[in-house]
Amino acid sequence: MAIGKLFIGRKVREIRQAGHATQAQFADKIGISTSYLNQIENNQRPVSASVLLALAEKFGIDITELSSGQNDRLLSALSEALSDPLFETYSPSLQELKLVTQNAPGLAHALITCHQAYRRNSEQLVSYDDRFGAAPSNETTSYDEVRDFFHFVDNYIHDIDILAESLAGQLKLGEGENHAALAGFLESRYGVRVVRGDAGEEAIRRFDPASRILTLSRYASAPTRDFQIAIQVAQLHARDTIEQVLKQAGFRTEEAVEVCRIGLHNYFAGALILPYRSFHQAARELRHDIELLAARFGASLEQVCHRLSTLQRPGLKGVPIFFARIDRAGNITKRHSAARLQFARFGAACPLWNAHQAFEAPGRIIRQLAETPDGVRYLCLAMQVNKGTLGFRAAQPRYALALGCEISYADQFVYADDLDLSNRAAFDPIGISCRICERVKCTSRAVPPLKRKLVVDHTVRNATPYEIE
Repeated sequence: MAIGKLFIGRKVREIRQAGHATQAQFADKIGISTSYLNQIENNQRPVSASVLLALAEKFGIDITELSSGQNDRLLSALSEALSDPLFETYSPSLQELKLVTQNAPGLAHALITCHQAYRRNSEQLVSYDDRFGAAPSNETTSYDEVRDFFHFVDNYIHDIDILAESLAGQLKLGEGENHAALAGFLESRYGVRVVRGDAGEEAIRRFDPASRILTLSRYASAPTRDFQIAIQVAQLHARDTIEQVLKQAGFRTEEAVEVCRIGLHNYFAGALILPYRSFHQAARELRHDIELLAARFGASLEQVCHRLSTLQRPGLKGVPIFFARIDRAGNITKRHSAARLQFARFGAACPLWNAHQAFEAPGRIIRQLAETPDGVRYLCLAMQVNKGTLGFRAAQPRYALALGCEISYADQFVYADDLDLSNRAAFDPIGISCRICERVKCTSRAVPPLKRKLVVDHTVRNATPYEIE
């Protein structure tokens, strides 16, 4: 196979399925035979220039988006897995990894899964003490499996998104006045009455199937209350669609199914409150001003940032951004990237990233121009948010929200207007995580890179006690 040939079978299949077309219908529309389309979708033949042009003309697809090459998320995950010392005798080139992720994505996923299992077993063995013989826990396994599910579907679930957008149109949602419409829909369609909880109610949301009463915390914010009502709508109105997605996902354990079900309920709720087309258009009009988007749609900053990361509908994609939620210890509790920057699967976030500074400047949106070791430059935004309910004794966990885009898209963000994007010296050098970062002179390094040798000179002491060869 010539390297220059373009194999994008998965992407072509996604475009076809998004339009609910059979192979015969889709092939007829772009002027090729059904057998040729079948071969394209199975990566048995590359797409021709005429097919690319037909996709652009008939479906409004950006050709540069189709021909951009590898699946960055899968490539990043596979590259990180193979950086483990376990594979020290094998150092594949970037081109080899691209070929695997393009033409054998199933093999790449299997290798990543095996590496995850290896890491978990290693960590369990290290942690064994006087409890020798205890059964290992599968809790992390289920969580990681669900996280990878969303990661590798580009954080976009088409059928759920379309269903939510359709209902939002019926209820005329999307301009901030959502509470009455959502509560009215629940009561009229499903006989569920929404009430405020008593002063001592600790749960943010509690549903009693027998009485058909949905109780919301008296002290939750308006965006939180609306989102919790939308979750109840998801559980009742989107049940069949969600169950079909879960069935197709093929999770290995029932625990993973339940964890993913929560994620899909949340996905529907976000898509209902922030309908795709109207939110996509508003993001462009307001130049991704997060606070104005939150005000227009009556949503929280986190809901807006998360929704921006899901704008991956074929033919109507938003700006490719990265999004993460980070706790004070540096743990990434939510993550997705449609940009080339891909978060590490293990370890904390780079300490040079402005996300950590957000905890020092509550109430502000912090900007940073940053460059990763591969030479790609980004506009990075970060802000602190508080979770939980009100009250002196209530838990108030704090998180940093981080999002951004590659510099080529920065003109679509209001936050870049007064920044000197042409001055390379203005960009801070950041990494992904210390264990896979190749920067040799970083004074903030926590651990050495996995696949580089260390040189220790006992006569000299610099910022780190070793040099990286």
